[in-house]
Amino acid sequence: MGRYVLRRLLQLIPVFIGTTFLIYWLVWSLPGDAFAGKCGDRPCPDAYVQAMMDKFNLGDPLVVQYGKYMLNVLQGNFGETFRGLDVGELIGDAYPNTIRLALVALAIEAVIGLAAGVLTGLRGRGFLDNLVLVSTLFLISLPVFVTGFVLQITLGFELKWIKTTVSASPAPWEHLIVPGFVLGSLSMAYVTRLTRTSIAENKRADYVRTATAKGLRQRRVVGVHLLRNSAIPVVTFLGTDLGALMGGAIVTEGIFDIKGIGSLVYDGIIGKEGVTVTGVVTLLVMVYLLSNLLVDLLYAVLDPRIRYD
Repeated sequence: MGRYVLRRLLQLIPVFIGTTFLIYWLVWSLPGDAFAGKCGDRPCPDAYVQAMMDKFNLGDPLVVQYGKYMLNVLQGNFGETFRGLDVGELIGDAYPNTIRLALVALAIEAVIGLAAGVLTGLRGRGFLDNLVLVSTLFLISLPVFVTGFVLQITLGFELKWIKTTVSASPAPWEHLIVPGFVLGSLSMAYVTRLTRTSIAENKRADYVRTATAKGLRQRRVVGVHLLRNSAIPVVTFLGTDLGALMGGAIVTEGIFDIKGIGSLVYDGIIGKEGVTVTGVVTLLVMVYLLSNLLVDLLYAVLDPRIRYD
């Protein structure tokens, strides 16, 4: 297991370098003047532009710029914005809110999606199965921003059950339940359908019939044998979805005024602060790669036949 983890970590290095370089190239190769609007309505003085070019190494070749940037990142320094704000501090203030929101969304989609998928997969065709299929199809076809606005207006403005905005930092967990549901609603529908299909397929497998023939209780057959084998594709989806939830939180954070990395990236794009966008996305790449490694390690826990040498 130790050698496998080491090998996987080494494999992540070229993937990390390739993805971060692509991101850096896309952000810093955008057309237009990076200093437009930095000095009000008038163009910035040549002395200011030259000072910023030297400070951010913008005169160097792109590969050299990327190398210097990554050396600083490995030391924990994400650089400064054109306004002199420390990007590391900006990320440190915004990241906890996004992590909390993503974890709430992941928990909601895992609990509700697994429960609904197991119930419908075991019972087969019927009213409950049709109800879940229609509900998940409705969630899949509905854009996230529509779900967010509907719940905000209905539960917040009309019924006064929730706060319409979550501007506190760090955001309280209980205030993130509805935003978390909005963020994870699409993935919850996918988890439900994926679990249902996997349960329905594996419940006819030989090992399930053998366990039942041995006289094991239905709860043990489902919980120990059927669910563990059926959960592998679901765990794969959930593990990769964590990074997607954090990266896709910009819409949900905008609706509920959550001060997370989504709003930080949006402000960075509007203000042409490429260093902010690059720093946030680089951190998201790290989370995504590590979550994929964790999913691979969980395979051996769920299925004893899987061994890593």
